[in-house]
Amino acid sequence: MEWREEGLLLTVRPHGESAAIIEVFTPGHGRHAGVVRGGAGRKMSPILQPGAQLDLTWRARLEEHLGAFTVEPVHARAAGVLGDRMGLAGLGAVTALLAFSLPERATYPGLYSRSITVLDLIEEGSDHWPLAYLRWELALLDDMGFGLDLTTCAATGATADLAYVSPRTGRAVSVAGAGAWAPKLLPLPPCLMGEPTADRAELVQGLETTGHFLEHQLRASLGEKPLPAARSRLLRALIR
Repeated sequence: MEWREEGLLLTVRPHGESAAIIEVFTPGHGRHAGVVRGGAGRKMSPILQPGAQLDLTWRARLEEHLGAFTVEPVHARAAGVLGDRMGLAGLGAVTALLAFSLPERATYPGLYSRSITVLDLIEEGSDHWPLAYLRWELALLDDMGFGLDLTTCAATGATADLAYVSPRTGRAVSVAGAGAWAPKLLPLPPCLMGEPTADRAELVQGLETTGHFLEHQLRASLGEKPLPAARSRLLRALIR
């Protein structure tokens, strides 16, 4: 069995004396693991950094085997954000959430493309990347089967004055529809509904809302594993 494709490096862990097991995300083969011989060595370590894009060739005797990767660097991102604590937090959150959420070998080409776009914005130091990241979390929830419906009020059907999100259903709720239940609902800042700009406080509100569904729906569906700490680090960095 053999395939070749470009992919995004998510995780690296040592294997034996000098090898490494990596997990990558590719548009055609999803989250896929394999052994890199010499991956823990001095030559390969700088290449095998989460967030890097790699030219990957995977080989195995049978498709269900772990298999082995040969890798060539295409685009190394970590070096570009080493001096940027916020950027490192964003890169770490994207790669950690993908490794945490994606079912093995299931393909999500649209999410792959979005992930590359967000990581490129982070590396460039764009002022727009935190908003792009928030929308990336919405896309991740949607692809994992926990998408939010923010188009109409769940209580009245109205499309105006949407201000809240139901923590149970993920549907929008208007001011009139919320009534006395408003304190128990999650905020729905304009940046979650596609508004082009957002200040830091609004972005944090949006991430607290998406974070509720990452924790209580996505994480809960995957067993006892906690959400990656990288996501909390990003939220703390934005608050600071």
